[in-house]
Amino acid sequence: MEEQINNFLTFLKNDKRLSENTLQSYRRDVVQYEGYVTKKDINYLNIEKDGINAYLKSLQKNNKKSSTVSRSLASIRSFYQYLLRTKLITKDPTEGIQSPKIEKKAPSVLSSQEVELLLEQPTTEDLKGMRDKAMLEFAYATGMRVTEIISLDLDCVDLEQGYVVCKNGAKQRNIPLGTMSLKALKDYIENARPIIIKDDSVKALFVNINGKRLTRQGFWKIVKYYKEQAHISKEITPHVLRHSFATHLLQNGADLKAIQTMLGHSDISSTQVYMQFQDENIKNIYRKAHPRA
Repeated sequence: MEEQINNFLTFLKNDKRLSENTLQSYRRDVVQYEGYVTKKDINYLNIEKDGINAYLKSLQKNNKKSSTVSRSLASIRSFYQYLLRTKLITKDPTEGIQSPKIEKKAPSVLSSQEVELLLEQPTTEDLKGMRDKAMLEFAYATGMRVTEIISLDLDCVDLEQGYVVCKNGAKQRNIPLGTMSLKALKDYIENARPIIIKDDSVKALFVNINGKRLTRQGFWKIVKYYKEQAHISKEITPHVLRHSFATHLLQNGADLKAIQTMLGHSDISSTQVYMQFQDENIKNIYRKAHPRA
């Protein structure tokens, strides 16, 4: 089974051109499934629908979230569809199995004032401050996922035209950069990054103080530090900045389809979750403006 898992992941990488982060997610899910069938002494090629359901129930018994169980099923289903494709099996045992219902929670969002307060925290008097200012402005200006941001190379940004090219696997999208983000980014690229990097061959746009590509953990720690500096009580992560980006665009009249494109959502239903915040904004405008409100 281990050999087939490796072949499956190679297929996803070369044929489907999935990002490294997505590949790691598939790997975790399928390897965990491998551990289950091995422990139960089940032949994965002959397993039937009841066996797959039993595995999903075991995840639920171990207090796995519905979203985790749903993702695991999707990964296992992709694995068996690959085995069908390569003619190692004749029937997909996951066929007809429904994913558990996932309760859609409202995303955590900062107010415009809270964003302003957070972005004011980095001082641009030193190299680290210039980098942090550029990074936070960039995250809010683009709404990009943290994995996408840390994966960016210097040549992904066009400072003259004012946009960034975001590549996620085989997909690519161009996202405009606002005036404030461009200013902070130019300052960082011209005055801080060349000094921070120890090796001119480093391609990463955002680097740590050692001149290496910034990690997810490093990014998260920087956001947390400035959240505490700003004395904001809300929990703030890089993803909260993404949610805030989308919400504030929508509240200020941006088209939902345009926001979907900038966020890189394949399904507009993922973007529609932000509509609830627009509805609240409309209510506030009504209360203030309508003479009989």
